[in-house]
Amino acid sequence: MLSMIAAAGVAMSLLTAPASAQPSGPPPDRITVDIVTVNGSGCPPGTAAIAVSSDNTAFTVTYSDYLAQAGAGASPTDFRKNCQLNLQVHYPQGFTYAIAKADYRGFAHLEKGASALERANYYFQGQSATERVSHTFNGPFSDDWQTTDQTDWASLVWAPCGEYRNLNVNTELRVNAGSARPDTTSFISMDSTDGSVKTTYHFAWKRCDA
Repeated sequence: MLSMIAAAGVAMSLLTAPASAQPSGPPPDRITVDIVTVNGSGCPPGTAAIAVSSDNTAFTVTYSDYLAQAGAGASPTDFRKNCQLNLQVHYPQGFTYAIAKADYRGFAHLEKGASALERANYYFQGQSATERVSHTFNGPFSDDWQTTDQTDWASLVWAPCGEYRNLNVNTELRVNAGSARPDTTSFISMDSTDGSVKTTYHFAWKRCDA
């Protein structure tokens, strides 16, 4: 099955949290991630779910109603959908974390002349938002898609040591019908009924200085 994989570095400013300079393994205790609030046209209440990997290295968000479309049968506002998740990450004291990599997956059907865009950013409560990273898909295309945003170690944004600040995750999908035939419909989704289409965020961990 054809996959379109795009990688882009996320330009971020390093927080001055007092933490050791070297990475460490994940905390031995169980990590949990709770959804505090959900906002946006792409994730109505009850349509986003989160699961943390058993080794504390990642968490996955699964959507069940996240689709943007344009063309025949689409309303004027359907071309853009967005979702903002406010998350509370519970982890042991003495550690801090950053989002080192994010994998986004979905399905798109784009007629010839149409295009779609996926973009995302994330930030800790009270901190400046990171730069949005965008990925574009051009029709004709009808298949699964995947994009990856990865950050160099030196540019990671860390949660401040000794403070628990919520993590905000923003995503957006857009479709432009462009020159596609007006009787056709193009769409891009980040949704699933079987859990196979999802977004995975990979943690980076390090210990805070005593």
